[in-house]
Amino acid sequence: MSMKSDVAPKDQLFQTAARLFYQRGYRAVGVDTIAAESGIGKMTLYRHFPSKDDLIVAFLRDSDDVFWRSFEEVTGDAPTAREKLLAFFGSLSEYARSPACYGCPFLNVATEYPDPAYPGHQVALAHKQTVRARFRQLAEEAGARQPAALADGLHLLMDGAFMAARMFGASPDNPAAHVKWAAQQLIDAQC
Repeated sequence: MSMKSDVAPKDQLFQTAARLFYQRGYRAVGVDTIAAESGIGKMTLYRHFPSKDDLIVAFLRDSDDVFWRSFEEVTGDAPTAREKLLAFFGSLSEYARSPACYGCPFLNVATEYPDPAYPGHQVALAHKQTVRARFRQLAEEAGARQPAALADGLHLLMDGAFMAARMFGASPDNPAAHVKWAAQQLIDAQC
């Protein structure tokens, strides 16, 4: 299927791969599918992305940028660290129950490529470590008695909500509906 577009071939390939990786999984999507769905030949694909792994890493780096832009957008107006955390988890609850959410691209790659030496796994781990550090910083600013423990608990809630999104989708009984409540309970117990 050929798509006529004003988008540059590299961007078209990337956008197609990103959509397919997120919706279907990394291993389930081959370069033939990406080339066919983007309408751009494999030779052009390999000229811009020497391997599928390079394309996966590019998608994960872009996903990291998108995550942090969204995080700042959602938490930017919250006046306190506690309110920033609750704003994030409120937004996560909505997103994890929307048809647009297919889970977490970082968890997905770590699940499909569990080898810690795999480049995509390394990008995913770096992302998760940065999220934990940000949660810890906010927990400290909120006055948590055990900021590291609170950050880890919030991190587990976030990842649980993303896995619920993958498992339950937009179903009304998606447990991610209660992730903000659970985060508030943890925060209140610590602060």
